[in-house]
Amino acid sequence: MNQLTPKPPKSLLRQVGRAIGDFDMIRDGDRILLGVSGGKDSLSLLHILRHLKTYAPVRFDLGILTVDPQVPGFDPGPLRDYYTSLGVPWFYEQQPILEQAKGHMDGDSFCAYCSRMKRGIMYRICRAQGYGVLALAQHLDDLAESLFMSIFHGGQLRTMKAHYVNDEGDVRIIRPLVYARARQTAAFAASAALPVVTDSCPACFSAPTRREHVRALLAREEAGHPHLFANILHAIRPLLTEGPVPVPALAPRQVVPAEAQGQVQTPTP
Repeated sequence: MNQLTPKPPKSLLRQVGRAIGDFDMIRDGDRILLGVSGGKDSLSLLHILRHLKTYAPVRFDLGILTVDPQVPGFDPGPLRDYYTSLGVPWFYEQQPILEQAKGHMDGDSFCAYCSRMKRGIMYRICRAQGYGVLALAQHLDDLAESLFMSIFHGGQLRTMKAHYVNDEGDVRIIRPLVYARARQTAAFAASAALPVVTDSCPACFSAPTRREHVRALLAREEAGHPHLFANILHAIRPLLTEGPVPVPALAPRQVVPAEAQGQVQTPTP
């Protein structure tokens, strides 16, 4: 494994393999487009999926997409040569989302508006380029934060889904990192010297956000309760799917690495 293609640690491969198997995320012949911002989570997932392609029991294609909202300080352009060196098709879309938000936001935070706009762009590129699966890099920490934000501010038991279909029914969305922790992707990115691009959106970081408050709360609780995130995962499992996921006439073989075979377990906090 050369410097450009570092092997992800077994712990991450095991957790991603279990998530893919548990939620039937990847099927034979899938064309997967991975949303890559250049951050530690999306770059880690890129290398995990590339590694799975080399020995997974099903065939799948992989491309990557960066949506640039054209905010000051965010420049993913330098990663173009890096993606080319990996041999993965890279699609790059620019849209002045920050400027558009000033005239079109209606009660949303900028982060919510930006996320919705990016998702629409991703669906459009999936259709235009023939990708039927969109992979996103949110992990267990993100899911836990979303759960508590939904409870505190929305009065609902909701979080991000592991695998679902968009409203139009033509793109499946998967989150292979739902069993993984943020500190695991951070450790991999650091040890592999991945060329991480810092997210410096002024709209998100000019003042503390609700998500940051929840993140700090969970960190304080985990300091006294080491199994907190394993317990949260156990509690939210019924929330990780949304409606029936289409099943082909012949059930495909699942992409479960050898390291991940056996009884499904919750991730080690």
